[in-house]
Amino acid sequence: MGLTVKAVEQARAVGADEQIVEMQLAEKKLARAEKNMGEEDFKRARVFAEQAELDARLAEAKVLTQKSQAQLDELNTRITRLRKQLGDQQ
Repeated sequence: MGLTVKAVEQARAVGADEQIVEMQLAEKKLARAEKNMGEEDFKRARVFAEQAELDARLAEAKVLTQKSQAQLDELNTRITRLRKQLGDQQ
């Protein structure tokens, strides 16, 4: 369960929030796992915890991909601008 909590926290730390469906799922499944632990339904708790961890990791990956894409777009814009400037100088 600790690994799942850390995965959810890590996803939040990189910017995953409720706008990302997988993050919503991760938080709901984590809550469900915690509820099942309290009810001593350990098998079901483990299943929900594992699913929550995977959802959180997917949410984190999506956020990081979006950030990388934004950086790539910015670099491409700068390259285009530099090429134009170089072309104008010749």
